Amino acid sequence: MDSSEQEKVDGDIGVEKKKDKTANGYGGDGGEPKGTASSADQDSGDFYDVEIEKSNGEKEEKPPQESKEESTSISSKTEEFNDKEITINSPKIYCNARNHYLPAIKSQAHLPKPDPPATPRVERSQSLSIAETMPSIGKYISDRSSSFSAAIVRRLSSWKEDNGDLVVKNDSLNLEVTEFHIPGVKVIVKLKSEAERLGLDLKGRISFFTRSNCRDCTAVRHFFREKGLIYVEINIDVFPKREKELIERTGSSQVPQIFFNEKWYGGLTALNELRNSGEMEVKLREMVGERCPEGAPPIPVYGVDDEEEEDDVLLETVRSLRKTLPIQDRLIKMKMVKNCFSGVDLVEGIMDHLDRGRKKSVITAKLMAQKHFFHHVFGENEFEEGNHFYRFLEHEPFIMGCFNYRSSTNDSEPKPASFLADRLSKLMFAILEAYASDDRLHVNYSGIDRSEEFRRYLNVARDLQRVNMKLLSPNERLALFLNLHNAMAIHAVISIGHPEGVLDKRAFFNEFLYLVGGYPYSLNIILNGTLRRNRTSPYSFFRPFSKGDRRLELAPPKLNPLIHFGLCNGTRSSPAVRFFTADGVENELRCAAKEYFQRGAIQFNMEKRTVYLTRIIKWYNEDFGTEKDILKWVMKYLDSTQSGLLAHLLADDGHINIMYQDYDWSGNL
Repeated sequence: MDSSEQEKVDGDIGVEKKKDKTANGYGGDGGEPKGTASSADQDSGDFYDVEIEKSNGEKEEKPPQESKEESTSISSKTEEFNDKEITINSPKIYCNARNHYLPAIKSQAHLPKPDPPATPRVERSQSLSIAETMPSIGKYISDRSSSFSAAIVRRLSSWKEDNGDLVVKNDSLNLEVTEFHIPGVKVIVKLKSEAERLGLDLKGRISFFTRSNCRDCTAVRHFFREKGLIYVEINIDVFPKREKELIERTGSSQVPQIFFNEKWYGGLTALNELRNSGEMEVKLREMVGERCPEGAPPIPVYGVDDEEEEDDVLLETVRSLRKTLPIQDRLIKMKMVKNCFSGVDLVEGIMDHLDRGRKKSVITAKLMAQKHFFHHVFGENEFEEGNHFYRFLEHEPFIMGCFNYRSSTNDSEPKPASFLADRLSKLMFAILEAYASDDRLHVNYSGIDRSEEFRRYLNVARDLQRVNMKLLSPNERLALFLNLHNAMAIHAVISIGHPEGVLDKRAFFNEFLYLVGGYPYSLNIILNGTLRRNRTSPYSFFRPFSKGDRRLELAPPKLNPLIHFGLCNGTRSSPAVRFFTADGVENELRCAAKEYFQRGAIQFNMEKRTVYLTRIIKWYNEDFGTEKDILKWVMKYLDSTQSGLLAHLLADDGHINIMYQDYDWSGNL
């Protein structure tokens, strides 16, 4: 072969190799070319066009595979060049800028086909294009199909009871979906409800009356959920006016009371008899097979306030004073105080408006102060005539940060504190029953935000603005502040989200405020100022209340360490969310502590003589005593296995290492 022929061969092979590397490429299963040959040049001629992918990501037509004849011709000529050394030089190829086609020399049949480049191994962390991943995904699914079926059959078989029905064990709020975790794959299967499997076509309505925190009502609710039956629940603690209807229909206010369409069926006992009779499907078709008539209990109307509000008897006078008093900024004790007025001006304003003497006007002013229409600018007194300055509640600097404040203060007659405390607990019990998992470790905050129960709770929270908290007994105050803390935490998650960073935690615990009894309360103030009797919070050097703060009067007479296990801040490591009653708050706190420790708040390493405690105890160690006292105190709230292990460590008086678990700040969703 002379030099000119050798140059032609070098150019041909160089162009072909350039085409294979840049335009065509090779797949991982034999080196099929990816370029597209134009149909006009596919069978004859020396050139064909290679189509380039457009920069905007549009897919071009895929290349047709080379014919078997051409492949055979190439392979048959390969042996002629086995003993010859060929030098390949790749010449430059220029593309026509007006289209997306690259001219290239067609592969010669008498030349050997170069080996495709090795496909690099792709790690799992690298992202693949759809074209690269689809074949492997299809092959993977095909290979694992048999293992999928076997795993699902084994999982379903483990859920069969003696009667052969499937039992869905699922802690999530959606009881109809079960997740199967197979190595490498997550399969979600939606199971049919019992009503669907039995073919029950119920056109009527199942409804029942309930109360909050009622065991029998919970049992009825779970029964209908497990059967997959649609029902209407009428909670007379949420809708108080429906209690009168219940008495008219049944002659009693006892709950639960079940109705199939307009027919009153009975309570939990009657429902159990129906279930055990074996004729439940037949009875349901008879009683709820037809459309619901007008005589059935109506569905509760959402978004309508059926509770009457009564204006305060002093409201007319207060409104007049807001307009007539000289309210202005003043420099008092070297401090600039905004929007204040003097006590003398207040008394004279009352005298002019009510046409009373000075003595009666002073009494009226003190009554206004007791109802928290205004406060002393420095909190020095309730009200005294003289050179003292006061400020209306709506002008307080903290008022705009209170989330139970709506553009103006609540000027209605303050409701009794015991009534509001009871109403708040019942509404929050109803919220948990509807929007929390059975173990109360997972909360559906988006569902709560849209619920009627939460809307009515916000109305109760607004009624707390000027409530007289001093009228509550110690147990009532303890239960109210525990419940208020947990309710505020739910409201804070809905309004500002779970705390993630340092700034978020400050906003969540310190800046999310409620106006209660005329004063601002945050989660930090409720815990460290009120329930812990004005002790410093973790990593802080300042007490929540200064000397003379009137909120100190509401602190319990003695610190109870169990409060830490009744407070939920919306995180996974906090105790489960719960609410308390005034009559049983002490016993309910003990149950909360037992539940928390038995859920993993204490762990043991017997070989290293180490006890791992919840970090809550480290943060508030002054509430529990020394480390040895802590272990003895904790033993009262452990189960038999845990208490046995701890007793074994304490028996020989040897050294015990105490470590603290990491705290999970992620949300309890």
